[in-house]
Amino acid sequence: MSLRPDLAVIAANVASGSRVLDIGCGDGALMAALRDHGCDARGLELDPGDVASAVAKGLSVVQGDADVDLVGYPDGSFDYAILSQTLQTTRAPDVVLDHLLRIGRKAFVSFPNFAHWRVRASLLWGGRMPVTRLLPVAWYATPNIHHVTIDDFRSLLKERGITVEGAWFLSGDQRTSATLANLLAEHAVFLLRR
Repeated sequence: MSLRPDLAVIAANVASGSRVLDIGCGDGALMAALRDHGCDARGLELDPGDVASAVAKGLSVVQGDADVDLVGYPDGSFDYAILSQTLQTTRAPDVVLDHLLRIGRKAFVSFPNFAHWRVRASLLWGGRMPVTRLLPVAWYATPNIHHVTIDDFRSLLKERGITVEGAWFLSGDQRTSATLANLLAEHAVFLLRR
């Protein structure tokens, strides 16, 4: 099974043998790939069906909520804390980001870019929230409660004094340039550290 493009970027950049916490791990696809490459991968997932699916694959996943349960993890207990396509669904993304960088020496964060040109065009010409391949659900059913853009995220990192070690920008399943990423990238992946 192939990984979603942002997960493939993350998997390719996690060192073998690392201790990893995947927050919002879904059915555990990334965790399984990391485990198969020698990592000690653990997961936290809100959806009970996804927890059951991940556990059925032999993965170490507990049910929990990133907004409230990260406080219980000790400082520096993982090499990497990963939050893929989940930041925009949390009630307090800034607090969750602080916990990621407290729990892990480094953190991967990926999210859909709400400033992508298709999103802008949908709002400008249709006057409606977009439904796209990466944002496939109507506004009233989406789990996305914070509509973050790449430039918004970069600004938050600067305010918090967080260092970007790597950044990847994706349009469809292909990487795109950092130039004009806020306009051209459908989603972004950042590798961060304090």
